[in-house]
Amino acid sequence: MIEKARPQPKMGYTRLQGMDLMGFFSRYGTLVALALLIVFNLAHTPNFATMQTLNINLTQVATIVIVAVGMTLVIATGGVDLSVGSQMAIAGALAPIIFTGKLVAMSNIYVAVAVAMGASILVTGLLGVFNGYLVARFRIQPIVATLVLFIAGRGIAQVLTNGNLQTFTVPQFSWIGLGRPLGIPTQVIIMAVMVVLAAWVLRKTVFGRHILAVGGNETAALLAGLPVARVKLAVYTISGLCAGLAGLVVIGINSSSDANLVGLGMELDAIAAVAVGGTLMSGGKATIVGTLLGALTIQLVRYTLLSNGVPDAAALVVKAGIIAVAVWLQRQQRSH
Repeated sequence: MIEKARPQPKMGYTRLQGMDLMGFFSRYGTLVALALLIVFNLAHTPNFATMQTLNINLTQVATIVIVAVGMTLVIATGGVDLSVGSQMAIAGALAPIIFTGKLVAMSNIYVAVAVAMGASILVTGLLGVFNGYLVARFRIQPIVATLVLFIAGRGIAQVLTNGNLQTFTVPQFSWIGLGRPLGIPTQVIIMAVMVVLAAWVLRKTVFGRHILAVGGNETAALLAGLPVARVKLAVYTISGLCAGLAGLVVIGINSSSDANLVGLGMELDAIAAVAVGGTLMSGGKATIVGTLLGALTIQLVRYTLLSNGVPDAAALVVKAGIIAVAVWLQRQQRSH
């Protein structure tokens, strides 16, 4: 009896317990990097394992994550929103005008604060509708469509404030940035709620599946009868709402609003968090939890370098390198 020759194993990428090594790092690289950073800081950074350090890092990353949640949904459809920083500036400029009575005098400060918050977020939501309309109805490239508000939005904020710094002492408003219910920063609670809600929407709802379908193959989504235009309109609206909320958090922390600085560069930080977190920049695959991990990793890299005497300019270079590696891993994952 002739024994059959055993099939020879095919040559390929190095395997790690049956898993493609490249695939492993594409999927879990951010989590591994975050774990290594934590271990390094525990060993080498004084006072790292304290509640104060935890609060500092979480409060600094919270506004980025709030914006990045909306950005994740936009990028998942194959788009991008460059206007989020300017929308933050608009919300931050408009809210103090309302609750300080410069627009309409209101005798009850709680009503004034509620109206200010609601109106500011509503306005940025409508600006998100504008972005979505340009993308979905007129089929303008997202980077071009959102560039309009990226430029004009900060100008609108400066017009609203006449270019002046707005300072205020209104505890009923500042709680959104300075409050500590149960010892937890308010913005961290907001961040956690938004991450959980957005992750549930993306993974468990029809709307979430539509988002990924549109980003994966828009033509196929159209042929399947999916409401592509409405999905795009919705994600840009959500991005605007997230930016408005983040703008309120920022001015609440500072008890002041500067139209020149609020949200400055936030679009880049949000996109970086999304990219490092594992969401495909070309759309079709997204992870909200990954976005959170990406933002935490970038923040912790910066904190680690600054705590160990590395200048902030060098930290920015390292940050850029992390983004480049994340995008390269995405490309390798797609090609294999």
